[in-house]
Amino acid sequence: MKRIKKISFENIRGHKLSAMLELPPDAHAHTFVVFAHVFTGNKSLTASRHISRSLTQNGFAVLRFDFTGLGESEGAFEDSNFTSNVEDLLAAADYLEKNYEAPKVLIGHSLGGAAVIFAASQLDSITAVATVGAPSEPEHVTHLLRDKIEDIEALGKARVSIGGREFNIKKQFLDDLRSKNMFAILRELKKPLMVLHSPQDTVVSIENAAEIYRAAYHPKSFVSLDGADHMLTNKVDAAYVGDLVAHWVLRYIEVPEEKKLTSDRQVAVRLGDIGFTTEIQAGSHGLIADESEKLGGDDFGPSPYQYLTAALGACTAMTIQMYARRKGWDVQEVRVHLDHGKSYVDDCNACEDKPMQIDIIDKVIEFDGDLSEEQINRLMEIADRCPVHRSLNNEVRIISSYKA
Repeated sequence: MKRIKKISFENIRGHKLSAMLELPPDAHAHTFVVFAHVFTGNKSLTASRHISRSLTQNGFAVLRFDFTGLGESEGAFEDSNFTSNVEDLLAAADYLEKNYEAPKVLIGHSLGGAAVIFAASQLDSITAVATVGAPSEPEHVTHLLRDKIEDIEALGKARVSIGGREFNIKKQFLDDLRSKNMFAILRELKKPLMVLHSPQDTVVSIENAAEIYRAAYHPKSFVSLDGADHMLTNKVDAAYVGDLVAHWVLRYIEVPEEKKLTSDRQVAVRLGDIGFTTEIQAGSHGLIADESEKLGGDDFGPSPYQYLTAALGACTAMTIQMYARRKGWDVQEVRVHLDHGKSYVDDCNACEDKPMQIDIIDKVIEFDGDLSEEQINRLMEIADRCPVHRSLNNEVRIISSYKA
């Protein structure tokens, strides 16, 4: 099963909407989420991608899509409005319910945040809602059109520039926005709500977040995204939002207890039938290994060779400090830098016609402390005596067996 699927679904007007369904690393989601992007945006914006990725790393599946007439979705944007955005969200939820399972969480960014509040009021399956930089009233978006509102009112439509792109906006769009009362919806919503907003948001002021928070019933939470811009163009800010929502929403959903990886051996690993994200249980410690995206992985953890090299580095540092502390030497910090690669052997009698490669680990050691040259030389000798170093230099026999 693919972890990221490009799909499409029909809205109430028969338009095909383009979407991405992103699953967790093991492709087994405990909860499905629908994400709504910003006004005139699309599913591939920085915020959309990185919020989704953070959620999937926490076991959620996320459906993000392009609203009517935007991105790769069918339909004319000029014929869409806030009501059609809400309808598109309902269609997305219906698609998930029919093909996977009904979504339990809605997340919306900017005007998408206002839309998910309206959509949540019509979806019984939704148990939690999160908004990011959302206006307290849908009509707030008209400030982006202020130079053209008179033309739209007089002529029925006008060409406007939003975010460096040109769009036709019709009078029906304005009329539809003005007809919406989000405070009335919030008073009746009575579902857990998280409001996330940046004090530095220059597009939708943080006062909007305060108004949404005041109008909603408990349980409700407010998080200040200090330093972030409205579009969350810094992927760190977007990932932070995804992580916050993922942990907050766990209070309001039931997550099946995951079967813990156990073994009577020192280390056990587990990998499903997709990708390379591998679970590792080393004693009481849980770890993740993966491959880079270049090699077909998701880069959710170090690669196996990075773990091997890290084991040598950690063992080297520990061995040096054990020796230095026993001697009472001033070693305040040890830093070990390592590279792993392969090189052909220049002089090899056993190679015959086939070139032979050997593994080479380049290890550079730094010390902080008041040490003499003689002490440094001795510590370098001790570094090569660490158990992992000696194991790698010795012949290692690996015995594989099958367990039924």
